[in-house]
Amino acid sequence: MGMKEVGDPIVHEIDRYDRGVGWMAYPEETMERASHAFAVPNDEQEHDDVWVVDPVDAPGVDDLLAEFGEVAGVVCALDRHKRDCATVARRHDVAVHIPEWMTGVASELDAPVERFGRRLADTGFETIRIRNSSVPPWQEVGLFDGETLIVPESLGAATYFRGDRERLGVHPMLRLSPPRAALSGIRPERILVGHGVGVLEDAPEALTAALKGSRSKAPGLYAKTARSLLGL
Repeated sequence: MGMKEVGDPIVHEIDRYDRGVGWMAYPEETMERASHAFAVPNDEQEHDDVWVVDPVDAPGVDDLLAEFGEVAGVVCALDRHKRDCATVARRHDVAVHIPEWMTGVASELDAPVERFGRRLADTGFETIRIRNSSVPPWQEVGLFDGETLIVPESLGAATYFRGDRERLGVHPMLRLSPPRAALSGIRPERILVGHGVGVLEDAPEALTAALKGSRSKAPGLYAKTARSLLGL
């Protein structure tokens, strides 16, 4: 399969826990694009509110989301992860939510847009400004509610993110400048990422190892990637 697949998507479920779930629409692709949804109580309704993060759409996604409640919002957590945010938002008559500091994204989304700051609405999730740079262009927000850490790009679990014996790895472009200031000291129960299956066990240890070993394991990761590209 290729780096990024198109065609007939499916819902391949990943990362299920008591209040959330993830899926891959193209599980065989190298990028392993992962989407997630989490539910939060709605005191004014009989159902929970479901928030969808960086979705790639596929037949069956709505059935999966309905297991947890009704969609209240869609989040675009990385400037490059517009994916199917607008499509899912329009279908559920909700807005796409983006950080107040993220630029150049709102105009590209064919759906209503709402901004958020230090907190994502009333979800209980605090925001983490992981990266906001122009060189390379990279605007990324993380979400953390004390239990679940969502990192859309700086960390990943797809094969091309992970060095030797890593369950979680820093993005290849950030290996020499890992996001330690933003993510060090966090002790989540689970880590959900935008590429690959998340870490649902011993998450603090996986996070610490990824950040600490980012630079030292970079040469091995780059060599593995080169061998893969050359078919060796």
